[in-house]
Amino acid sequence: MPQIADSMLESINRDAPDIVVITGDLTENGLASEYDGAKDFIERIECENKVIVPGNHDSRNAGYLFFEDIFKARSSFGRFGEVTVVGLDSSQPELEEGHIGRENYGWIENTFSVSGFKVFALHHHLIPIPRTGRGNNVFVDAGDVLELLDRSGVHLVLCGHWHIPWVWRLNDMFVVSSGTVCSSQIRGRISQCYNLIEIEAPESECTRWHLRVCRIFSGGKKETVVDCII
Repeated sequence: MPQIADSMLESINRDAPDIVVITGDLTENGLASEYDGAKDFIERIECENKVIVPGNHDSRNAGYLFFEDIFKARSSFGRFGEVTVVGLDSSQPELEEGHIGRENYGWIENTFSVSGFKVFALHHHLIPIPRTGRGNNVFVDAGDVLELLDRSGVHLVLCGHWHIPWVWRLNDMFVVSSGTVCSSQIRGRISQCYNLIEIEAPESECTRWHLRVCRIFSGGKKETVVDCII
C-alpha cells in the first residue's frame, strides 16, 4: 500500500519525533526483499533515535539474520535525556508465540535501574486485547515479565503483533498496543495508525510525569487515548 505508506511517513515526519520505537512486524515472511523495503521506509523517517525490535513474521525463514545485518542487535536499549527505552526481541523462529525468558530478566532489571521515564518495547502482548479471537494473545512468561517491569518502575510498555490499537493501565504502568502504519492486514473498522506519545518531565521535586498518547490515523484523524499524570 505505497500511497498510505507515503502519507503516513509524511505525517510521522511532520510530528518531528525525538524517538521512534518500532515493535515489528517489518516483513511478512522475513525475506531479503521485504527487509530491503522495510529498511528503505525506516531510513526515510527523519529521526536520529530509533529503537527497533523484530516481530514473529520477521523471524520467519531465518529472517532474524537479515534483521541483524541491517539493524544489528535484536535487543537493545537507549538513554535519551531522561527517557530510557529498552527494546527486547520476544520472537521465536518459526513460532507465532512470544517468549522473553528468565535469562533476560537480570539484564532488563539492571538496565532500568536508573531514574527518569522508563519505556519497555517488544512485539508480543503482555496483556490480552479485545477483538483478537481465540488466538494466542500473550507470551508464555508474561506474568513474570509484568511483575518485573512493575517492580522496576517502568512507566510505559509498547507492543504490536495483532494490529489492534489498545491501552491498558496496570498500577502506574500503561501498556499501549499499536495498530499498523501501512499494512493492509487491518481488523474490523480500524484503519492504519500510529501512536504519538508526549512526555513532560516533572516540575521541581515532583517525581510524576505527564503522559499523553494520541492515535494518528491515515486519514489525518487524531484521537487522544491517554492524558494523565503518572
